[in-house]
Amino acid sequence: MKKIIASLFFIGFSIVLSSQNELAKTYNLMPWPKQIEESNEAFLIDKNLSIAIHSLHDQARVRKAATKFLRRLSNRTGVFIDNGFPVETASASIEIHFDRNSDLTIHADESYSLIVKETKIKIHAKSDVGALRGLETLLQLVAHNETNYFFHGVAIDDAPRFVWRGLMIDAARHFQPIAVLKRNLDAMASVKLNVFHWHLTDDQGFRIESKVYPKLHELASDGLYYTQDQIKDIVAYAYDLGIRVIPEIDVPGHASAILTAYPEYGSKDNYEYSIERFSGVFDPTLNPTKESTYLFLDALFSEIAPLFPDDYFHIGGDENEGKHWNENKEIKVFKEKLNLKTNHDLQTYFNIRLEKILKKLDKKLMGWDEIMTPTMPTTAVIHSWRGENEGLPKGGSLISAAKKGYQTVLSNGYYIDRMLSVEHHYSVDPIGTIELSSEERKRILGGEATMWSELTTPLVIDSRIWPRTAAIAERFWSSKEVNDVDSMLKRLSDVNKKLEELGITHIKNRAVILRNINNNQDNTALETLSKLCEPLKMYSRNAGGTEYKTFSPFTMFADACVADAEYAVPFNKNVASLMTNATKDIENLIKNDLKKWSEIQEHFLKTDKNPNTKPLESLSKNLSSCSKLLLNALSTKKITQIDLDKLEFLLTRLEAPFLDTELAIVSALNQLSTYCEITFLVK
Repeated sequence: MKKIIASLFFIGFSIVLSSQNELAKTYNLMPWPKQIEESNEAFLIDKNLSIAIHSLHDQARVRKAATKFLRRLSNRTGVFIDNGFPVETASASIEIHFDRNSDLTIHADESYSLIVKETKIKIHAKSDVGALRGLETLLQLVAHNETNYFFHGVAIDDAPRFVWRGLMIDAARHFQPIAVLKRNLDAMASVKLNVFHWHLTDDQGFRIESKVYPKLHELASDGLYYTQDQIKDIVAYAYDLGIRVIPEIDVPGHASAILTAYPEYGSKDNYEYSIERFSGVFDPTLNPTKESTYLFLDALFSEIAPLFPDDYFHIGGDENEGKHWNENKEIKVFKEKLNLKTNHDLQTYFNIRLEKILKKLDKKLMGWDEIMTPTMPTTAVIHSWRGENEGLPKGGSLISAAKKGYQTVLSNGYYIDRMLSVEHHYSVDPIGTIELSSEERKRILGGEATMWSELTTPLVIDSRIWPRTAAIAERFWSSKEVNDVDSMLKRLSDVNKKLEELGITHIKNRAVILRNINNNQDNTALETLSKLCEPLKMYSRNAGGTEYKTFSPFTMFADACVADAEYAVPFNKNVASLMTNATKDIENLIKNDLKKWSEIQEHFLKTDKNPNTKPLESLSKNLSSCSKLLLNALSTKKITQIDLDKLEFLLTRLEAPFLDTELAIVSALNQLSTYCEITFLVK
């Protein structure tokens, strides 16, 4: 063994390095641990590797995780491990110790320690969930040389910064099958997220089987809903991963689907309620003045709540503009009688009634930040989604909620459906720089990445969630001081590819879409363009929610493009570097990219065009021409005014959106053009 270990390292040393940046050059850990010490030791991965679990408590959750760990390790390394399951022995290669079983409450202990030595690996945790987190870290320590796979020698003490680290998936706008949810739960666990927020109802669908009110799934789901057994299955699956599941039943607004089934609870008489096929904010709203409405919700919540063991129950409560309330004379009279001056006051009345219903069911009410009004009890949990984009000050409603005495969770800044860059999301801290007392700080529970699905089907959802959510997970778990973007991007690149091991389709399904667009022809040109283009941001792809319906095809070019376009990110960085420090190496990298892109049109012309690919011809042609001009200027160190004029013409056309995407390198190409003009212009 010692001879093997000696071959793994040129120099042996043991030192604690406080700089995360230095250590991150070696270890692709995400999220970054609280404390890490590296050593000159390493543990060889071979057929003799074994896992033993030591605890006086139920080992089922850890046994499942350990078995899955062995499969993932074996698949990644190709090592034929003799013991494919945890062994019943006093000693094994990997020993897992934990003190108790976690009940998966909000303050569950997820801390762990991990020590990797030459002959032994030990994971110690206070709870079985902490042991799971340690196993995920260990798997990220797999390394190799020419002859062996091994675990890096380290000592890690780790614990999360925030107790609430979530991902919300909207299954109402576009239904997401069980298989989609399970693979994303696996991915969540791999980056130590611990809350799955399941958005189950909205204007476009009611996705839960109801035996009490069967019309809800019969008339308001298009046949796409989860049976109660399926819900129990997902909750159990998540439980094994140490993930809490929180349902959201959105009321009183976003209620078109509910009222399609049971119009008698609506706020407008003789109104033809129907499932919405477009995106946006719609008028149908539950009537908060009818006692029958509360009897309905009481019975519905009483049926649904037991399916979800978690203490929290999300009622939505967002985007109720109250138009149908304003048109209802009886509601106006009701408001006057109870001295409810505004619709916010009326909704607070409604929310307080719901809180009493949920309290009876041993649930804590949670809602989007619109529920935070002067008279709303501070027992409610405020889910902050509005910020600067919605006209609120920096910090949005989160800080306000914490200062007013509410527990609160942040999603503003983590709306991954807006197709913003991973750097943008990574820069958002749940607390930021605002001064808070210790009590106010405790009320900020953490955050959630939110995946709204208006433009997201099972085919594309993974590429909208991952890998950016892995970086967001680090923001929730790791220290605030872990914020180096270059380090994050380097580690994220590794995580991105390993997500495929868990069944995530964020890479392969993009190729599926491109092949479909191109009728299974040579995809060189389309693939290159898709890695240079990004979907339009901030909902501008579907302005006003009127271009796409829920049954529109999401197999278009834009659906094969992602935020942080693969080729664009390094190119933009290299051009920025050239502007400040024009080295030969940087220039060569840029020239290599330009050469590749100058050849796009040649590949494009070799394929038969169809209505989906023909619109891309101008993009391909203009990008090829632009790349050739810039490549020639950098290669010959000269450029004429005629060529600069051509560049300006081409760049103007490349700046325009096309097929719901934008060319992510346009700004860099403009910078290059300016650089060439200043440096190489022939007078």
